[in-house]
Order: sequence, then C-alpha cells, then structure tokens
Amino acid sequence: MQKRVGKRIKEIRVEKNISQQELADLCGIEPSNMSRLEAGRANATLATIEIVSKNLGIEPIELFRF
Repeated sequence: MQKRVGKRIKEIRVEKNISQQELADLCGIEPSNMSRLEAGRANATLATIEIVSKNLGIEPIELFRF
C-alpha cells in the first residue's frame, strides 16, 4: 500500500510540475524523507498524507485512487 501511495504522490507532483525539493519544502519535510515516501520506503502517517495532499492542492482521498 505504501508503495502505491508513494507512486501516486509522485504522479500528481509531476503532473503539477512541482519538484520533489519544492514539495518537501512546502510540506516541511526533509527532501530525503520525501524521496523515501515517494519510493514507498516510508510509511506516511495520516498527518503527512494531509500535509502532502494540501500542498499538492488535492483531497487526501486522491492519493488512494490507484
């Protein structure tokens, strides 16, 4: 599941033409953590899902539409 959510984060980020560094900065997350999140090597908390989705300009449920 975490790999699929990470892939969705990356897909949406790329669609919106936002770099990984920019998204990490917007979210207050270390770039290395954002990289692990997108790669599915980190398990996102609900709080992280909320922060990332807000900064991508989407509803959190969009990260679970595979």
